[in-house]
Amino acid sequence: MTPAPAVPFADALARGTLVLDGGLSNQLAAQGCDLSDALWSARLLADGPEQIERAHAAYARAGARVLITASYQATFEGFAARGIGRAKAAELLRGSVTLARRAGAGEGGEGGGPPWVAASVGPYGAMLADGSEYRGRYGLSVAELERFHRPRIEALAGAGPDVLALETVPDVDEAEALLRAVEGCGVPVWLSYSVAGGRTRAGQPLREAFALADGNDQVVAVGVNCCEPDDAYPAVQLAAEVARKPVVVYPNSGELWDAQARAWRGRPTFDPDRVAAWRAAGARLIGGCCRVGPAEIARLARVLEPSPPEPAPPGRMP
Repeated sequence: MTPAPAVPFADALARGTLVLDGGLSNQLAAQGCDLSDALWSARLLADGPEQIERAHAAYARAGARVLITASYQATFEGFAARGIGRAKAAELLRGSVTLARRAGAGEGGEGGGPPWVAASVGPYGAMLADGSEYRGRYGLSVAELERFHRPRIEALAGAGPDVLALETVPDVDEAEALLRAVEGCGVPVWLSYSVAGGRTRAGQPLREAFALADGNDQVVAVGVNCCEPDDAYPAVQLAAEVARKPVVVYPNSGELWDAQARAWRGRPTFDPDRVAAWRAAGARLIGGCCRVGPAEIARLARVLEPSPPEPAPPGRMP
């Protein structure tokens, strides 16, 4: 069995800033993988696990200290639509953690031991593969969403990740359902919303969204991902103020997806030089999401390298 990091994730977070990886899908595409299937990158858990491991390794080499698994769009329902039974689906979910763990260990543990592994738990809308993950408001109750999420959370938690990434959450109701579903799973979580301006994608104020994490000891970080880089800094400030926890932030490249043309438009605005300000505002988990690749993560890691301590003034003890 590939060993996990010796330091628990929450303890590492308390010690300083951790660099997250970037977009898994863009790295898989760069490797020549076809992601047109409704399962997106999760298809490769069954059809090309070696490609997923290779993509994780690219980010570990770039300096990522946390690798996020390929389970974002992996669900029992989605696999069932492909004819994959429940037992095999659970095996694939658990395997996503193993692939990330093995890829990190294979890079020699640079930067203080093997990377931590975050098991991705994407929103309900990701399973629908119709873009509703960026709208929320699915017409389901909190209880119904909790029932949907709990089985795969249990499968992922059983594989021993260091943390569960409740990520790209568009809606406060779904965040509430996810936090209920993780209760008792024995794994810390981070809660990360997809946002536009000062609101969730479903339109709720971010102050209300971040407040869900305040006082919840299982939540070790709260913040945003899969958003415009320009939205990152104000969201980090607000999350730190409201939730009173370390903040997680990993925005997109800034390009826009043209669903009709199935192509990215515009120019990247993700700038690793911004991350020092994010850290100063309270961010402790910093990386990139869609279209942010290993080159950008390597630059980000260099910006976030700990500065050497300043020498003590003459005649004084440090």
